[in-house]
Amino acid sequence: MAKLLLRMRLVPDDEAADVRAMLDGARIPWYETEPSRWGISHGGIWVRDDEDAPRAKALMEEYQAGRRERARAERAAALRDGTAETFGDVLRREPLRVLLSILGILAALAALALVPFLLHRP
Repeated sequence: MAKLLLRMRLVPDDEAADVRAMLDGARIPWYETEPSRWGISHGGIWVRDDEDAPRAKALMEEYQAGRRERARAERAAALRDGTAETFGDVLRREPLRVLLSILGILAALAALALVPFLLHRP
């Protein structure tokens, strides 16, 4: 029976391509499911055989550890160079989105603070 190796939700194209190439290189049979039409399922990469699943998971853990280290090194280099994206950059690029996000957070906090008073009956 097939085992899910990678859910494709929020997975960048380069990462999915790396995982496909990794599985092909290790000669592990796999297949991919497409996202559903209505966005309920985002698809995934599946290992065909149960016997290959532990090896595929070990390879995946090794790949993700390497990717995590590369991402952290790139972020540290961007911070050193001053090219890392900051809150100010996002605010200048998308002021309406930032404002709406802040208003949404404040509305949620106000609702949570008022719930006890609205539910309390004297």
